[in-house]
Amino acid sequence: MRAARNQPLLRCLALYRFMPWRFGLTALLFMIANLSLAWQQWLIGRAIHDVERGVAVVRIGGMLDYSIARNWVVVLLSVALLRGGFQYFASLSSLQIGQDLLFMLRERILAQVQRLDLAYHRRHGVGELVTRTTRDADKVRDALINFWRQVFETGLVALAAIGILTWYNPLLGLIPLLLTGAGVTIFVVQTADLVALDRAVGAAYDAVSQDLSEGVNGVRVIKAFALEPARVASFSGQVYDFTGHARAALAFASWRIPLPQVVVAMSQVWILAFGAYLVGQGTLNIGELVASLLIANMLVFRIEGVGRVMQIFADARSSAARIWELLDAEVGIVGGSASLPSGPLGVRVTGAVLGASPGSNPILKDCTFQIEPGEIVALVGTTGSGKSSLTALLPRLLEAEAGEVAIGSDAAGWQDVKTLDLHQLQRRVHVVTQDSFLFSDTLAANLRIADPKASDADVLAALEMAAAGDVIARLPQGLDTPLGDRGVTLSGGQRQRLCLARALLAKASILGLDEATSALDAATEHTVLRNIRNYRHGAGGHDVTVLIVSSKLSTILMADRVLLLADGHIAAQGTHRELSNTSAAYRQLMGT
Repeated sequence: MRAARNQPLLRCLALYRFMPWRFGLTALLFMIANLSLAWQQWLIGRAIHDVERGVAVVRIGGMLDYSIARNWVVVLLSVALLRGGFQYFASLSSLQIGQDLLFMLRERILAQVQRLDLAYHRRHGVGELVTRTTRDADKVRDALINFWRQVFETGLVALAAIGILTWYNPLLGLIPLLLTGAGVTIFVVQTADLVALDRAVGAAYDAVSQDLSEGVNGVRVIKAFALEPARVASFSGQVYDFTGHARAALAFASWRIPLPQVVVAMSQVWILAFGAYLVGQGTLNIGELVASLLIANMLVFRIEGVGRVMQIFADARSSAARIWELLDAEVGIVGGSASLPSGPLGVRVTGAVLGASPGSNPILKDCTFQIEPGEIVALVGTTGSGKSSLTALLPRLLEAEAGEVAIGSDAAGWQDVKTLDLHQLQRRVHVVTQDSFLFSDTLAANLRIADPKASDADVLAALEMAAAGDVIARLPQGLDTPLGDRGVTLSGGQRQRLCLARALLAKASILGLDEATSALDAATEHTVLRNIRNYRHGAGGHDVTVLIVSSKLSTILMADRVLLLADGHIAAQGTHRELSNTSAAYRQLMGT
């Protein structure tokens, strides 16, 4: 297994095992096409030998008989046409299965990106993940196409060529075989340096993609602070660095690759010299010498073709390694098999510990609290105290390093979230974040992510509950209005209300609102929270538990209870009035 992991490009080629019949048919077509090419050279030698012997065209009764020459022309044309047909279908099939394999690889990358937890995404930028899905996957595709056109075909041609030369004379085939082996060996040795150079190119390309992504997504901030010249200069620096690495890789390939080509080309010199000697000795005829030179020329041309694609294979090997690094990354959060009860659900956190990264100081330490089913609880704390991280523990977007996060109730029992089916857990526990993300699709499609079977009436009811009725009234095409990239056509408050409507449409049993109303005015926020309070009694016939992260007093006053998060744990809890009377930290935080 470890040896396979050290050969990432071979692991990509191994994916052909999922299409064995098509792979076998493609290999058979290439085999027929390339063996026919060697056979064609051999036939040319036989035809020239007939010309040498004077039997191709003979004089009979004062007239020239072209029948043998005509037969050779027909045979050679037939073989050429037959080989061309097989070559066409082989190339077409190789392109098709190469594209299918590329699709399979990209599908696996996307699925893995979706499976990996938020901690992984925090360590790796968007630019890096996009590069592995696009540039790296394209380079692997180029290698797969050239695998058929250069490596597989060249192997067949070399086998047939050496076989025919050896049949003519063992030494005539032995020396080209040794020279070909030496040239290929030099190619392989040089590949390691090319791979190292291309990894540097890939890393520089990641930086370019990340800088470009930030420049596009952060265009409002850039314009607000007049940062255009600085961003352009930064991007130009990244591109210059990438260009420098790319030039170094190309320069290395340009002066190293011709060496093995020269070594292989020496086989032509050997065949001409030794073949002429054999002709003089009478053990080789002129036709066989010509055929040997044609075969040697074909062999040299094929090996030089491999030399030309060594840069492609080196790039692809580096790209394949980067792809498999992603695909081999361990999924940090794996679901269990237990199911949640159908009734109302609460939350119980006991001694939870969570760090920003392995080995760092914990954000949460010995964090303990309990929220009863149907209760609305506000979570408050200073900036950076870990409120968002705490809410992310409930649907297992993040994983507690120690302690227990349980979902359930005293009546139905409590279950550790690690034992629960992950998909079911995240359907029943939904967190709406301050970052209101909308896909570049229609309004209806964005909301139906929560419930694909929701009717238009259900969607409209969710919009009304989120106080977003005025939003849809202003959209020209109603529910079918495209929202643009990340909902760019809407204001921040409109996006937040649409995200709230999407969460309400999901009919979750536990709803986390992580500053999800921060962009709303006081009146709209009050309407939304009042609707949520009423809504908790109607979803699925049971109460909905709500955890609200907020710093607004108006929001906190809507809650049944308040939790104060400080120093990584719940420092105080109670109603707003109780905490105002008993907690100096709470009074200072709320400015009362």
